[in-house]
Amino acid sequence: MNELIIELTEISPRDFFGLENANIDLLKKYFPKLKLVARGNKIKAYGDDDLLEEFDRRIAMLLEHATKYNKIDENVIERVLLSRNKEEYEAPQGSGETIVHGVSGKPIKAQTANQRKLVSSMSKNDMVFAVGPAGTGKTYTGVALAVKALKDKEVKRIILTRPAVEAGENLGFLPGDLKEKLDPYMQPLYDALRDMIPAEKLASHIENGIIQIAPLAFMRGRTLDNAFVILDEAQNTTHAQMKMFLTRMGKNAKFMITGDPGQIDLPRRVISGLKEALLVLKDVKGVGMIYLDDKDVIRHRLVKEVIAAYKNIENVD
Repeated sequence: MNELIIELTEISPRDFFGLENANIDLLKKYFPKLKLVARGNKIKAYGDDDLLEEFDRRIAMLLEHATKYNKIDENVIERVLLSRNKEEYEAPQGSGETIVHGVSGKPIKAQTANQRKLVSSMSKNDMVFAVGPAGTGKTYTGVALAVKALKDKEVKRIILTRPAVEAGENLGFLPGDLKEKLDPYMQPLYDALRDMIPAEKLASHIENGIIQIAPLAFMRGRTLDNAFVILDEAQNTTHAQMKMFLTRMGKNAKFMITGDPGQIDLPRRVISGLKEALLVLKDVKGVGMIYLDDKDVIRHRLVKEVIAAYKNIENVD
């Protein structure tokens, strides 16, 4: 009797095995002539060579599906085991608006026309500016595109950064070490990632440096190769910071710069690096610029009203 050992690295064994090993029991039903043992992060299969080869092929299909969609259940297993190829068991993408499948298979989509323009621009350009008010999905869409690029092996890492500019709070008076002081500034990036990558895998990616979240100052001196890099809250960069960031771009890199020129927290008379870059780079080939507005707001309906109300008084000034 021959042995095959399959190690689970891209999905947690708990998710793959199912509740009380229900998924393993289903595999046993479809491969009754194999002896299957699931323990730790390994599946051991014992039987004839031809059956082991087929089992290995089907498990590879299941693992690829589970990695892509962050979901596996009895319906998925049956579809994969009864299909001749990938085209038969994969659900069609429909309108093509799904960027990536998040936790529990939740489809993350471009929900508005300008968000779809952002997705399209990112596929055509290596550097894209996404500019618009709060709640328009700039950062969330950017993180989804980064996760997709990582899953599709187009890049080897994701780097998310923001300038640590205080919005009325004093950083020095916050308790804790530097990381603990800066983490609140990075929270929106963590929140988006938690929607798209299962907790264990996200922790592993962060621990291994596959996903890096750091303040902008930490980018100085680095060359960012094979990476999808997002600079968030870019309206709070200075001229020097923006120039420093944009010149970090290495080989096979994608850069997305997001910001809201209406929420600048810089000291008076300091020019926003984002506003300046939009002017300086507007005619540079390979740089995309997408402008989102209050029609793209996907938060609570009152956010649109708030943006409109403030726009009125800001226009008066």
